[in-house]
Amino acid sequence: MNYRFVARQLGLLLVVMSAALAATMLYELSLIIWGNPGVGEVQAARAMGITTVGGAVLGGVIWGLTRRHDKDWTLARREALLLVATSWVIGAALAALPYLLWAQFADVHAGHPFRTISGCYFESMSGLTTTGATVLGADHCRIGDLPKGLLLWRSTTHWLGGLGIVVLFVAVLPTVGSAGKKMFSVESTADKAGVRPRIAETARVLWLIYLGLTVLCILLLRATGAMTWFQAVNHAFSVMATGGLSTHDASIGGFNSVAVDLILVTFMIIAGVNFVLYFHLVQKRWQAVLQDVELRIFLILKFAVALIIAINLIGVSYTTTSGAEVQGGFFASLRYGLFQTASLQTGTGFCTADYDAWPMLSVTLLMGLMLIGGSGGSTAGGLKVFRFWVLLKVLYAALERAFRPNVVRPIKIGKNTIEDETKLSALAYFALLILFTALGTMLTLLIEEPNAVDVQTAASASYASICNVGPGLHRVGATQNYGWMQPATLWVQSALMCLGRLEVYALLVLLVPRFWRGD
Repeated sequence: MNYRFVARQLGLLLVVMSAALAATMLYELSLIIWGNPGVGEVQAARAMGITTVGGAVLGGVIWGLTRRHDKDWTLARREALLLVATSWVIGAALAALPYLLWAQFADVHAGHPFRTISGCYFESMSGLTTTGATVLGADHCRIGDLPKGLLLWRSTTHWLGGLGIVVLFVAVLPTVGSAGKKMFSVESTADKAGVRPRIAETARVLWLIYLGLTVLCILLLRATGAMTWFQAVNHAFSVMATGGLSTHDASIGGFNSVAVDLILVTFMIIAGVNFVLYFHLVQKRWQAVLQDVELRIFLILKFAVALIIAINLIGVSYTTTSGAEVQGGFFASLRYGLFQTASLQTGTGFCTADYDAWPMLSVTLLMGLMLIGGSGGSTAGGLKVFRFWVLLKVLYAALERAFRPNVVRPIKIGKNTIEDETKLSALAYFALLILFTALGTMLTLLIEEPNAVDVQTAASASYASICNVGPGLHRVGATQNYGWMQPATLWVQSALMCLGRLEVYALLVLLVPRFWRGD
């Protein structure tokens, strides 16, 4: 195991993240110097400044101590897995530090979640994994009371995590060289077919597309007049990452704007599509996009379920996340049904209505979409549409074999025959998601007091965390948060979020003894 190389790249990662934090700190300083600073803004700038300097110095020292014999270093798959896994764990620790320091400097209420390391780490891991779950939202720790610099940092962690810290790492640090391909293949879920052969160039183009779409989203949200520039930037960062962290306790429901809802639905769908398809669009390969089976299934699922939910909500009375009463007319039902369908399928986790109080059919469909997730190669979480379709094909083949045992029919998606390795991988990943959801549920029930949590809350919290969605049901529902959980439970949920974002394997292999022995 080439630990020196891994350490060197982690040092560079700390420097990159510190630079991103420095940019948000400059915004905080501009508010203090030229704006109208709110409560805790000065302390936030101080916390961000200390973290920026500390992260940059530590990263620089690590890089300097490990820079010798550059040309002789190679990165095998073991090193790539170790680097990716540790990047997320260490990156979340650095991202959590401004929250923790601010809470100490501002001397916030003793019950504030940012007074604990577990609460801060949960928030930063939720940001980087684009889960969107939060410990904020109770009366003594409202999201809107957080300094603007820290709110922007929360959204920035989303944006960085959208296509992956490691993809950005490869894009901006050419010193990774040929090792970049191994890192990209481990961290990114993108379909490698159709992308350019030089992985660093691929990563740069992906980020240019990502950046361009983010800027467009900012401009459109600001044009509605319902959002300020600050709100537009934060929510554009969040929606393009399919994250879900908002500047409002009421999430998107706090804006009560049809235009905002439609724009965000559009960009949630865009972010839930395989980014490789945007290469084809740039190259004017329209046929490749139109013939993409996963894209068609993704869109059919989304709009079919949205229509069913809209019909199911007709005549039902429910509340928005801001507390307003909604009568179940068709257009209102279509508006809220479409938004929640797009949000939960892509794992964005934005909410406009308290779907927890919707009819059981609607809630069940939403939970099913949370598991399926978006397309492979997107910023969405979940199982992914491609794996879901492979599982259905395998199931159908097994049923057919029950009454036609002598028929051997290859499983195809589009024109491509699915290999046995792909089928096994889809089945294994599905099994792992269910296994870790069950494990997270049991641990949550064991840790929390019996009167503090029910099975549905514990199960939906674990389910939403590993699928990188954020909101679940009951005490972690659309109008609730995770701040009431015990520190140990928050660590469990943080681990589930990281497992889901890295699709389990990159973290799980670290527990295998042979991985470290190099057998």
